[in-house]
Parts: sequence; structure tokens; C-alpha cells
Amino acid sequence: MPPSDASFERAYTQYLPAVSGYLFRRVERQHVEDLAADVFAIAWRKRASVAEGEELPWLYRIAANVVANHRRKQATGTSLLAALRLADSAPSAEEIVVADASLAAAWRRLRPAEREVLALALVEDLPPAELAVALGASVNAASIRVHRARTKLAALLAD
Repeated sequence: MPPSDASFERAYTQYLPAVSGYLFRRVERQHVEDLAADVFAIAWRKRASVAEGEELPWLYRIAANVVANHRRKQATGTSLLAALRLADSAPSAEEIVVADASLAAAWRRLRPAEREVLALALVEDLPPAELAVALGASVNAASIRVHRARTKLAALLAD
């Protein structure tokens, strides 16, 4: 994202729906707007560090960190009542696969990093180059991670 205000505004308008959708699938609905604002505030401060054409996967990486921080804050302040309350958000990537009991069991046995790689590749439908940016890895390393996670999931499903 070039440092100009106009280009950032265009990127914000273009990518806010995708970032909001990413957040919507991972956190409760009432937090999406605030977390999206946090993502773009961080993006504004670091806008000079992203290469043109890599904005969306870069924003996904920022969003993943924002979600992780949000979950840590939530975990420290969660009460029993909050834990028992029904979620009113869209299903997370993990909840999408829970519909099938065997797939859900296999999904839970994956490491969090493997689940995130598969969610970005399959749910968010990121191509390898954008996935690499989102993961902070090379395209080859990102492709290998997806392949290994898929292979492991397939093996877990076969058990």
C-alpha cells in the first residue's frame, strides 16, 4: 500500500469486506467492527511495509494477529456465564467442519497452525502467493504447509 491517503482509502474500501468476513468467521459478531478498525489502524501505521498487490494477504496476517490478541484477552476475562452463552457469530473455520463428526474429530487433532493454513487456503481461498504473504513465508513453504496439513487431515480421516 503506497503511503498516500487516497491509495489507503481505496484499499480500505476494497478490502474491508474481505477482512470483516475473515473476522466474522473467527470472533463474535459484536467484535468484528472494532477488530476491523484495529486491523486497518495497524495497516495505516505500517502501510509503507507492504508491496503493491500483496495488500489482502498482508491484511489477513494482521487480522490473524489481532484475532489472537483478542482471544487472549477474552480467555483471561471469560466467566462461566460467558462460556455458556450461545454464540451469535458466523461459524469459524473450525465450526464449519464440525458438521461432520469424523471431520470434526480430525480437525481438532490438527495443530492450530495447520488449521489456520487450511482455513486460509480452503475457506478464504487464498492462492499460493497470497497465502505466502499471509503466513510470512515463501510461496514454496506455504504450498508445502498446505500439502502437509491436507495430508495429515486425510490420514486422520482414514483412522
